[in-house]
Amino acid sequence: MSKERWKLTIEYNGRDYCGWQRQQDGIPSIQKAIEDAIYGFCQQQITIHVAGRTDAGVHARGQIIHFDLDYGDRPLDGYNFIKALNAHLRPAPISIVHAVTVNPDFSARFDAVNKLYLYRIVNRPARPALENGLVWHVKRPLDVDAMRKAASCLLGYHDFTSFRDADCQAKSPFRTLDRIAIISHPYDDYGGADIRIEVEAQSFLHHQVRNMVGTLALVGEGKWQPGDVKTVLEACDRKAAGPTAPADGLYLMRVDYPTG
Repeated sequence: MSKERWKLTIEYNGRDYCGWQRQQDGIPSIQKAIEDAIYGFCQQQITIHVAGRTDAGVHARGQIIHFDLDYGDRPLDGYNFIKALNAHLRPAPISIVHAVTVNPDFSARFDAVNKLYLYRIVNRPARPALENGLVWHVKRPLDVDAMRKAASCLLGYHDFTSFRDADCQAKSPFRTLDRIAIISHPYDDYGGADIRIEVEAQSFLHHQVRNMVGTLALVGEGKWQPGDVKTVLEACDRKAAGPTAPADGLYLMRVDYPTG
């Protein structure tokens, strides 16, 4: 049997990792943990390819990878592959949730047509004891309606230089933000709020989501007006925008690919 290309869906808690990408100095990364699990399963040195590299502390519910595996003439289905890899991943907070063979020309990165990121804010005075490291804790009350008004100007095709990290390696600062939604749910019985910011686009600049969230939080706190965000966007200057929100609250939820 020749090599087969596998597509895997992964979830992970990124709190204790340097990010997705494998580092030469051996610092724990999500990529290294999964490649080590594959090696433990079949003793093959495999390089995996990812839909999007997440930063240190960022989490995922629907990260996608692909790689080629030669398993000889032995049968291997997705269920047993998942079972074996998850056994080798324990006790790391990384789980393979789906595995399927795909066409040999499939690319987790270049075939992606949409990505959904979620950013979670817990808004209350008391810190969240059970979700420490999984949300951004903001003590001051946030005006969600004002944040929604401010976010509307970010929709569409823009130069997002103001929300781009200084070390971003993308060739162009122009991106199309297809959707941004800010949803608030009760977090507890005492007025705490679980504020969820969902953003969708084909691709994002480095730290774009976290920089947008940090800016919207200033509006929510009343330090800025909703119209100030449009001014920041048009400034095309990172110094004009708000701070970078912590990695804790960011999740890669889903990556979409063409159907048919």
